[in-house]
Amino acid sequence: MKISNKHILIHRPNELSIQWAQRIVQHYAADARVFDVNVRSVDIGTSTRLRVDVCHDAVEAVPSQWFVKTPSLAIKPRLITALPRFLHKEIKFYRSLSAHVPLKLPRILAAESLLCQGSTLVMSDLTENNFRPGLVSDALSVDQAGQVIRQLAKLHGHYWNKPNLLQTYRWLNGMSYQIENAMGTMMAYPLMRQGLRLAGGLVSTMLSQPALTYAANRRRYKHLLNSESRTLVHYDCHPGNLFWEGKEPGFLDWQLVRMGEGVGDVAYFLATALEPELRRKHEKTLLSQYVNQLAMAGVPELNEDRIFNRYQMHLTYPFEAMLVTLAIGDMMQKDANLELIKRATAAVEDHDSFARLIN
Repeated sequence: MKISNKHILIHRPNELSIQWAQRIVQHYAADARVFDVNVRSVDIGTSTRLRVDVCHDAVEAVPSQWFVKTPSLAIKPRLITALPRFLHKEIKFYRSLSAHVPLKLPRILAAESLLCQGSTLVMSDLTENNFRPGLVSDALSVDQAGQVIRQLAKLHGHYWNKPNLLQTYRWLNGMSYQIENAMGTMMAYPLMRQGLRLAGGLVSTMLSQPALTYAANRRRYKHLLNSESRTLVHYDCHPGNLFWEGKEPGFLDWQLVRMGEGVGDVAYFLATALEPELRRKHEKTLLSQYVNQLAMAGVPELNEDRIFNRYQMHLTYPFEAMLVTLAIGDMMQKDANLELIKRATAAVEDHDSFARLIN
């Protein structure tokens, strides 16, 4: 059945009414009735995330615990995310592409996005299906990391070098992507400088100047990071955007989905999800596993040394992303943000990533 997509836009938690929920439930069970709606929690970051209990009489067709995403109620994240319409892009992903993606994804109940009016995404709460939501600061085990790497290879192998994908789904690297890149380039230097200041001793002074050089020339370096084989990438693969069914990971938050270089997802994940000592010990093995899984998916023979070199360069992006998140503020819980900065900084320093990219 298609996702419900009419008249479900909301802007604030107090708009979650019985009538609103009724429109969603009746899409799946025409004679169903909703009796009560209770907002259990409100979390405000890059978006506003609400956990909602919905009491209704169609429990076999529709879950009773919902997770609702709307644009952020915090001013700074809203200003950053509104123009590129990140939530609109995620809704496009779930409506038109997600059915073909070979990964575990959440169940989407309703989604609507209207230009200049807003966006609302409603999904089944993960806990109702006994899934465990990941936390941003989770430090994963090697076994868990291996499971995520296998799933990323499955995704990347499925869409490897398929240029027609951008013709079918022009929005992947369309206006949202272009606005995001333009804003990122324009704001890169002041945000990097502010992020470095706020991070304090977590980032060494020796790393600060290469980071600022990267930020000042971001357009050129991002072009270099997108110059190799392209596939569908998540582009924000940190522990908080995962969920778990036993040992199997699922993937959340597809607001930044695009065509890009697959090993960039691997770099972002390993830099943010593993404690530095564990990453140092196992990253080459995990990258070999990634290459082997791509081969099993039918990707032509890859040069493993070349993949490792590209991995080292792509580590610059999670470092940039976490510092920019800190600089903007109110986008991620600060303690978790600082933890990911610590991990990403260690990865960039270990591999001299800025020097590899800049030189």
